This record gives sequence, C-alpha cells and structure tokens, in this order.
Amino acid sequence: MFSRIALFMLTNLAVLVLASVVMSLIGVDPSRMSGLLVMAGLFGFGGSLISLLLSKWMAKRSTGAVVITTPRNDTERWLLQTVERQARAAGIGMPEVAVYDGPEINAFATGANRNNALVAVSTGLLHNMSEDEAEAVLGHEIAHVANGDMVTMALLQGVVNTFVIVLARVVGGFIDSAISGNREGGRGLAYFGIVLVLEMVFGIFATMITMWFSRHREYRADAGGAQLAGRQKMIAALERLKLNHGQSTLPTQVAAFGIAGSTARKLFMSHPPLEERIAALRASTAV
Repeated sequence: MFSRIALFMLTNLAVLVLASVVMSLIGVDPSRMSGLLVMAGLFGFGGSLISLLLSKWMAKRSTGAVVITTPRNDTERWLLQTVERQARAAGIGMPEVAVYDGPEINAFATGANRNNALVAVSTGLLHNMSEDEAEAVLGHEIAHVANGDMVTMALLQGVVNTFVIVLARVVGGFIDSAISGNREGGRGLAYFGIVLVLEMVFGIFATMITMWFSRHREYRADAGGAQLAGRQKMIAALERLKLNHGQSTLPTQVAAFGIAGSTARKLFMSHPPLEERIAALRASTAV
C-alpha cells in the first residue's frame, strides 16, 4: 500500500536546488532574515504545492496507470463499485480508479483534493489477492484520501523545506565569516559551497521528520481501511503483503509509496514494518 509522500519529493528536491541558485543570483543575505524568510517560504512551499497539484498527472505518467472509464470486465466493474461504495461511506467524492501493470502487490492514492483524487492498483494485486483482501487495500487508500494526508504532507514538506533553506544560509554565513576572518562584502564561492553541503545535511534530518509522520499516518489509514472493509480483512491483506513481500518494480519517482524496502533503516522508512501494523490492528477495538 502506498503512502503518498515520495511522489512529490523529487519535485521538492529540484525546487530546493533551484532556490540555492536563484537566491545566490539575487544576493539574498542571511543577515537580512525577513527577506530570507520570505524567499525561503516561497521556494520551500512552492515545491510542495507544485508537487501536490501535479501529483495525479505525475502518478499516471510514472506508472502508466490507465483510468477506468468504462469497465471492460467483471474485475474492473468490481473495482469501480467497491471504490464508489467506500468513498460514499468515507464522505468524499468519487476518485478516479486506475490499474497499472506491475507484478508486485501494490496500490496508491493521490491528488490535491479529497473530492478529486486518484486510486490505482497494480495488476499484481488483482492477480494475487482475494476480493476481501483487495477491498481492504482499497479501504486503506480511501482512508488516506479522506484523512487529507496529501495536503497535510505538502504543508509539512513546505515547513521543513523552508527550515532547510533558512538554516543552511544562516549557519553557512557564520561558517563563512569565521573562515574568512569576518570580512565585509559579498559572499564568495566558499559560502555557496558550504550552503549546498548544509542543505544536504539538514535535508537528511528533514527527511527523518517527514518519514516519521508518514509512518504515523499509515496506522491511521490501516484503521480507516479496517473501518471501511472490516478489521479481519485489513489484517488478512497485510498478512498477504507480508507473504508476498518482494522487490518493487515501480519507477523511482513513486517507489517509496509502496511497501518494498523494509530493509532500509527505520528512520527513513515511509511505512512501519508490516508486523507492527498487524499487531496494532489486532490490539485495536474490533470493527
């Protein structure tokens, strides 16, 4: 199942790099904090908002997902009916429903508006999950949309982007002044090099923050999926994912949406371990 964080991480990174270049060219001085904060806010939130607005288009392009307009078979008809029923129960507008070609069991939901979202599933999910398990996966994704997770993540990403831009320039200014003997005048190449290095370092810590929140919201989406499809179905879906856990074939832009990559350090995981998610559901009140 997908969190929807990494779909726009690449765009945010590109905007941060652009921020470094543009702010250097226009001569924003870290000592002028008001101007720096304004520019950092514009660039920091700009990347997240652009990614948010383009998220559906990016997802379709990167995965090759085909939106179901007219069902071609019973499976597609069931998909549309299930999503429509769950969306109504969750109080959101009917999302677009799509299928993309991929052998792994996976799905994702994205979109800038909870009433204009996209829910997509892999062919591997359709071939390897029962209807009950697939229903729970769809409920999990619908819960992400109903919880407004994409907008929340965009705001959080904007905050940490702004933090990275500002802190890198303030700290970079102090380091450059110390190295240069506190000289007056414009910043040299050393300053810009220091800022770029600091942005990468602070960016790592910023990623830890966004990944922590992403893991937290996965538990909420699991609970939402259990509410929409049934707790036992949600547990069965996670158990199936655990049995079929393998290498994701998703493109780089959306690979971190999925469940693959459990060998990564926990601080940088967008999803909690499946064992912990299953244990949390089993410990919850029966739905």
